[in-house]
Amino acid sequence: MQTTISTKYQVVIPKPVRKRLNLKPKQKLTVIEKDKMLILIPHSSLEELRGIAAGAKTDDYREKKDRFR
Repeated sequence: MQTTISTKYQVVIPKPVRKRLNLKPKQKLTVIEKDKMLILIPHSSLEELRGIAAGAKTDDYREKKDRFR
């Protein structure tokens, strides 16, 4: 898929991508530039993030003193 930068530097996100990622109008995106690429990361509300780590094992993590600095 391709898109074009408008004269006002606006970019349209193609509809299939918007649908797959469930993007909404006025939703915030974080823009990261890395190695001549732009990465857009959609912000999610705290309510949308609730429960994403349900069932995660917490008994197998290293102690803070054992982590690399």
